Amino acid sequence: MKTEMQVALGTFKLQRFPIEAGEKLQAWDAADEYLLNDVSDKLAEIESPRVLILNDSFGALAVALHAFNPVVLSDSYLSQISTLENLKLNQIQPEQVKLLTSLELPEGPFDFMLIKAPKTIAYLEDSLSRLHSVMTENTQLITAGMVKNMPASIWKTIDKVVGETVPSKAIKKARLIYAKPDLTKRVSNDYPSYFALENTAYQIANHANVFSRQSLDIGTRFFLSKLPQNEKYQQVVDLGCGNGVVGLIFAEKNPQASLHFADESFMAVASAELNFKQLKSKKVATFQAGDALSNFTENSMDLILCNPPFHQQTTIGSHIAMRMFKQARQVLRSGGELWVIGNRHLGYQVSLKKYFSKVELVASDAKFIILKASF
Repeated sequence: MKTEMQVALGTFKLQRFPIEAGEKLQAWDAADEYLLNDVSDKLAEIESPRVLILNDSFGALAVALHAFNPVVLSDSYLSQISTLENLKLNQIQPEQVKLLTSLELPEGPFDFMLIKAPKTIAYLEDSLSRLHSVMTENTQLITAGMVKNMPASIWKTIDKVVGETVPSKAIKKARLIYAKPDLTKRVSNDYPSYFALENTAYQIANHANVFSRQSLDIGTRFFLSKLPQNEKYQQVVDLGCGNGVVGLIFAEKNPQASLHFADESFMAVASAELNFKQLKSKKVATFQAGDALSNFTENSMDLILCNPPFHQQTTIGSHIAMRMFKQARQVLRSGGELWVIGNRHLGYQVSLKKYFSKVELVASDAKFIILKASF
């Protein structure tokens, strides 16, 4: 695995975090290199340029541009941790980069807005809408991505929210999109969006980067129909909570339980918090963005409910689920349970047995399986 990125701004050591044994993927791609090489000379043309970076996966852009004290917006807790670790790896003081969450508005204006194309078009639209007020007519907005991850909807979204777009030629299967801000555009923001949760009075709020933000997905619907109800569950985590609907409905069925919502997406945690406020009992819960359960105390929880993601950015794999299962084993009390839902083909039965002595089938249908793991 290559760990040194060489670009016009210098050579930098970069790793993917959290570090996984046998990791074969590098922490940057050709789109990062293309963007950094392209912007290098442009930065030199402006005295003390103000730089904003959006959606920097593992900190490659922030590390390479640290001399310009960039503001870095991300919806990913892991991306922020990766950025800090990679700054440290290159002996760069963390104060040289300002990290903000996707829901924070930076103080503008900016000379450059450098964007790695996100997987979710709604997140791009929401971000550009939020940032419109800190653009000027001279702001250079450049979006980078691998060609395979840049559908026409990205171009159309930038054109709609920012202004006219011009594409670069493709290099190493990467492309840049240049946009000139049109400050006369009347920009509206439709997020968070809402949908009515079937068979309830709840209106479920969803920020732009939340999975299945327009309706209840079929896996969650199946999980909701099988949630346990027992007074023994006192401390409960909705892990990878998304919009928090699983924890919300569990709390409704189990009024004795204290709920904790955890996700690595800041928008997911914010959505869960909005939705939990609708609970009639007005119970208090905790909400935190983090690396799975790394911020939780060992032997502290009675039940963990989890629908693990099987992708990180555009990379598909089981490493996130495995990390969740391992941490769940540490956080659960003796007699505690981990309830997991997943697609049948993911083989969670085998994965869970690496950490739990007992794995039971709760329910299944043609597509999904619900498992209960304990020790």
